[in-house]
Amino acid sequence: MRPVIVAEHASARFGGEAMLPLQYFRHLRRRGVDVHLVVHERTRAELAALFPDDHDRIHYVPDTWLHRLLWWLGRPLPNRVRVFTTGWLLHLVTQLHQRPIVRRLVREHGVNVVHEPTPVSPRMPSLMYDVGAPVIIGPMNGGMSYPPAFRHMESRAERLAVGVGRRWADLLNWLLPGKRRAALLLVANARTRRALPSGLCPNVMELVENGVDTDQWTPGADRRAPAGGPVRFVFVGRLVDWKAVDLLFEAFAAAAARVPCRLDVIGDGPLRPALERQCHALGIAGLVTFHGFVPHAACRDHMRAAAALVLPSLYECGGAVVLEAMALGLPAIVTDWGGPADYVRDEWGIRVPPAGRDRLISGLAEAMVRIADSPEERAQLGARAQAVARDVYAWSAKVERVLTLYGAVLEASPGRPRASAAGEPLC
Repeated sequence: MRPVIVAEHASARFGGEAMLPLQYFRHLRRRGVDVHLVVHERTRAELAALFPDDHDRIHYVPDTWLHRLLWWLGRPLPNRVRVFTTGWLLHLVTQLHQRPIVRRLVREHGVNVVHEPTPVSPRMPSLMYDVGAPVIIGPMNGGMSYPPAFRHMESRAERLAVGVGRRWADLLNWLLPGKRRAALLLVANARTRRALPSGLCPNVMELVENGVDTDQWTPGADRRAPAGGPVRFVFVGRLVDWKAVDLLFEAFAAAAARVPCRLDVIGDGPLRPALERQCHALGIAGLVTFHGFVPHAACRDHMRAAAALVLPSLYECGGAVVLEAMALGLPAIVTDWGGPADYVRDEWGIRVPPAGRDRLISGLAEAMVRIADSPEERAQLGARAQAVARDVYAWSAKVERVLTLYGAVLEASPGRPRASAAGEPLC
C-alpha cells in the first residue's frame, strides 16, 4: 500500500485542521507505511525539522504570486466570508499545482491511494480526480451555524455571502468533480453528511475528524491545588469572536468571587487588546495570564498544570484541544454545541447549554465553581475522560481504521491488486 496525503498545509504551528495531514503522515510513517505528503511550501521549514529522514517523501507546491494576492485580499474579510471566497480560490490554486505532482507519484512511485483529509468543509470542491489512483476525501466536518440565541453574531453581509456560497456549492462540485468521482467520502457526523452538496459520490462513511496522540499527551503531576490555594483553569485557542472568550472572562470573574482560581489563556488573535482591557475592567487582570501563541510542547505543559479546560466556543466544528485535554486527564467545560459537544459527555465533562448570553455566562461560572469545589469529582471526571481519549480517539486507533479503508478502496478499484498495510500484495 502506497498512499499519498494531499493537503494545503500540514503544520502543528498553524494548528486547526492543518494538524490533521501532519498526524496522518506521522502515524503512517510510524507504522512503516510507504506514504508521501504533498503540501504548500509555507510549512517546509517546520516539516524538514519534524521529519529529517523523510525529505524525499514530502513534496511542495510553490508559493506563487496568485497565492500571495489571494491571501492579501482575504485578510480583511470575516472568517466565514473568507472561507467561501478567497479561501476556496486559494485551495483550488494549490490543487492545480498538486495534481501533476500526484500524477507523477502514481506513475513513478507506485502510489495507489490518494487521501485528501483537508479542507474539512463538506462543500469545498476538489480537483483530485483523474490522477491515476482512487481518491478518499475526508473526514469532512461542517454544516455549522451559530446557536439560535447567538445568531446575531453573524452580520447580514456574512449571512448573505455564506448563503450565496452554499447555493453555488452544488454547481461548483459539478464543474469540479473531485467529490463526485471520489472512491469514498468520509464525514465526521450526521450534521456534515446533511451538508454535503447533492450529486456527490454515494459511498459515504462516518469517521471522527480529530484524534489525539496519546503517546505525547500524557498526564503530568498531581493537579490538586494546595489547601486554600487557587485552582487553575486553561483556555486554548485563537482570540476571535466565535471563541467567546469575553463571555468566559465574565464567567471567570463570577467564579473567582466565590472560589480561589486562576485562568491561563493560551493563544493569540485580533481580540487580544480588547480582552486585556476587559480583564482590567472586570478586576481579574491579576488572575488571568495571557501566554500568547506557544509551541505545542509548551502548551501541553501549561495544560498539565490545569484542573480543567474551558472552551466556550459558539462556532466550532472540531475542537481537537478537547481531546488533548481529555488525554491529559482533564475534564473539559464546553458549550453544548458543535464539535466539542460531540466529544464530551456528562460522565467525563461538563456541557453548558448556549441558551443566551447571561445563561451561558452563569452556566460556565457554575461549572468552574463545581470543578474547584470538588477535587474528588474532578479526578473522577478526568480519569474517565482519559480512558475515552485512549480507547476511542487515539490517533493510533484512527490510523488503523484508515488503513482498513485504504485497503477496502483498493480492493474495490478495478484492475488493482489487493494490498496489505505493510505494502505487500495480498494476491
